[in-house]
Amino acid sequence: MKHRERTIRRWFTGMGFLLPSLLGFCAFTLVPLALSFAMAFTDWDIMRHNQFRHEPLHFTGLENFIRLFGDPQFWRDLGNTLFLMLGLPFAMAGSLAAALLLTRVSHRRSALRPALVIATLVLVASGLVLLWGGMAELGVWCLFGTLTASVLLAGVLTGGTLYRTLFYLPSFTSGVATYVLWKKLYNPHSGPINFGLTPLLDRLAAAVRTSPGVFTYGLPVLCAGLAVGLVAWDVRRLRSRWSGSEAGLAAVVVGAVTLAVPLGLLLHWQGFSLLVTGSVVAVGAGVCIVTTVRRPRPWGRVRSAGEGAGIEIALALLLLPVLLMLAAGIQVGPALPALAANGLEPPDWLGSYGWAKPALMMMALWAAIGSNNMILYLAGLGSISPELYEAADMDGASPSQRFWHITWPQLAPVTFFIAVMGIINGMQGGFEVARSMTAGGPAGATTTLSYYIFSEGFETGRLGYASAIAWVLFALVFIFSLLNFRFGNRDAND
Repeated sequence: MKHRERTIRRWFTGMGFLLPSLLGFCAFTLVPLALSFAMAFTDWDIMRHNQFRHEPLHFTGLENFIRLFGDPQFWRDLGNTLFLMLGLPFAMAGSLAAALLLTRVSHRRSALRPALVIATLVLVASGLVLLWGGMAELGVWCLFGTLTASVLLAGVLTGGTLYRTLFYLPSFTSGVATYVLWKKLYNPHSGPINFGLTPLLDRLAAAVRTSPGVFTYGLPVLCAGLAVGLVAWDVRRLRSRWSGSEAGLAAVVVGAVTLAVPLGLLLHWQGFSLLVTGSVVAVGAGVCIVTTVRRPRPWGRVRSAGEGAGIEIALALLLLPVLLMLAAGIQVGPALPALAANGLEPPDWLGSYGWAKPALMMMALWAAIGSNNMILYLAGLGSISPELYEAADMDGASPSQRFWHITWPQLAPVTFFIAVMGIINGMQGGFEVARSMTAGGPAGATTTLSYYIFSEGFETGRLGYASAIAWVLFALVFIFSLLNFRFGNRDAND
């Protein structure tokens, strides 16, 4: 009996300590979630249901969801959200590269040479660009000489601590403050980005007018050759993984669709109908799948059709933007001479429908390289056993072999966590940047699902419809997370 009383007393004591957190969770999370779920099935509108107008609230069932899936604006905003997420693989690659450089500086003073070579190349290229753009030679030498001497000296003396601070510094800045700063940088009339691009574009226009054939035919041929080489490499890699039982049918389908989509978009940009482009994508993906699965494989080693799908999805997120940029090069090349006839103008970054999303992606990439992802990769690199690298050195492994066979597999759990959180944040993000920089424009080019929820709920007052959008967004995030855990988690554990 005393034991039971003691247990009850401990339970009430623990609940007393937890009560403030539980009350806060109920008041600010659980209750709003329940209310929003109930509102999604009603016609709640602030303009009609308020203290001044007493119209009855009606239960509408699935009407909001049916209307939502038939709303073109929802699909446009979903496409904007997914498009902005294409920068996630590049952000992860940049964070990993920064972590590798910082690890070399911190742990291996003898390995400073590669980092110094990369820094020198970047500084020299930046100086040449400024000189080419018209900056005085003395100003370039003073700027980069002082910057190089101070940063390298302080970084080496502090064992890389200064470098880590400089890389992580943008993460300390408020998001809205960063967006306002970048909005000034992107100003088409007084922004320093366009100010620096103007002389470079003038030189490029002069070069195009001097040798128009090089750009009319050379640029498309170069981009097409690079695209064909990339596609051939990926197809050969897919066939090798299939024959080695490292990739199932789902992985092959993902890889084939990744290679076929840019071709369909290129045809769409050329003016072909959606039926033609869709047919080309389907035929191209089908040919790639048939070519791959025809190779024999040891069926006894096959575990499931989804084997290796996580790796293919991650690689698709990296290959797709690259192939799209090459397709854009094929499209832009023949049009360059006509554009250069009257001079090339810097883009209106935030005011142009075609440049608004890439501008936001470049800003996000700058902020993401030195963010928490870099810290996570630094922690992951620090947990890798040095004995693995010592064994690799004894076997004569090259730096690239050390990375692909030791570093990258050991970082799989960290990469999986970063990918999951990046996809969740990408699906739910975009509100602050759209609100601060573009107001969702131009013509809805930067309106994401989160900003669409805000505009429907707090600008037009349709709270019921906004709640339905929010729960559809939750369902999308849940599905993406399940896919990540279904495919990516297994690859991380393997």
